Amino acid sequence: MTGTSFRDQPEVLAGVGRFVGVVRDAGVPAGPDRVHELVRALAELGPGGLYWAGRFTLCASPEDLARYDAVWRSLTGALDRDRRPAPRVPVLRRVAGPDGADGGPDPDGDRDGVEQVVPARASAEEVLRHRDLAELTGPERAEVRRLLALLAPAAPVRVARRLRRAPAGRVDPARTLRAMLRGLGEPARLARRRRRHRPRRLVLLLDISGSMAPYADALLRFGFAAVRARPDRTEVFTIGTRLTRLTPALRVRDPEAALRAAGAQVPDWRGGTRLGAALTDYLRRYGHRGMARRAVVVVCSDGWERGDPARLGAAMGWLSRLAHLVVWVTPHAARPGFAPTAAGLAAALPHVDRLVAGHSLAALAALTDLIRRS
Repeated sequence: MTGTSFRDQPEVLAGVGRFVGVVRDAGVPAGPDRVHELVRALAELGPGGLYWAGRFTLCASPEDLARYDAVWRSLTGALDRDRRPAPRVPVLRRVAGPDGADGGPDPDGDRDGVEQVVPARASAEEVLRHRDLAELTGPERAEVRRLLALLAPAAPVRVARRLRRAPAGRVDPARTLRAMLRGLGEPARLARRRRRHRPRRLVLLLDISGSMAPYADALLRFGFAAVRARPDRTEVFTIGTRLTRLTPALRVRDPEAALRAAGAQVPDWRGGTRLGAALTDYLRRYGHRGMARRAVVVVCSDGWERGDPARLGAAMGWLSRLAHLVVWVTPHAARPGFAPTAAGLAAALPHVDRLVAGHSLAALAALTDLIRRS
């Protein structure tokens, strides 16, 4: 169920409002912007997708996730105990404790394990969230694409340095004096000014070389979600053997059409990796003109470099001096015993503010939260 409008379904909106109120009471600081994202996500998924829509949009930290899950368990458990039909929430099943053989009730009435009420669909999707994107089956990949559409990566608002005219704020003496002179010294209305609040720019640099091929589709969909969340403050590029700007293509409303248009513009799919040359090209053509200045820049790459690693290190140093925050995302960071031994990553690391994993849906959701908090 997609494209649903809730304007003619006040009972659904009221139910969502009550649910958000319970989540807030549990300590999850879900502000109006997150509630708006929740309603947008439900318009895509339908009310039956409430669990994941809320988890993706209302939570901003691991603590929020724990509180949210506790609320969900308490609500779905209460519904089951009272034997009232759940109003369009995921199907529930009982899951026995660790000694139980399956999810059905014990025919002998012996409950050694603690029985819990959990959403069956949510349980399966929780496992899927942590699966490596390179290991997904066809149906799992389709489900991950659906869940990726719920993400809304957007950098936070920053306070601009310059003061602008405003109806309220600190007094502007120069403008006030000029107004008095024009009125021949008569008292004039006080002119005021204040700093404007502007969203930070978000720049995504996506490695589409052969070694990153299993993750390329998910990363491009992440880029599409970012452009959709804030189209005027988001830029997406691919980096392989050359630099390609995909932002105009990703502004198409339909995700599949957007990805087809983006793919048609990339000449170096599954090619080699010359990150240093591609980043230097980005900085010369776009970065120094303001696109990277005070922006949140996310580089998604495993760090394999066929070019000179020293050139990549120099480009990353230049980038770090311009940007507000530089995040490097690698699918290998979550592996046990990971060490940044790839030559390119080792050269870039001194200029990176955060090194994070990007191998799964859960990792990309965590990246979304990092971008929002930056």
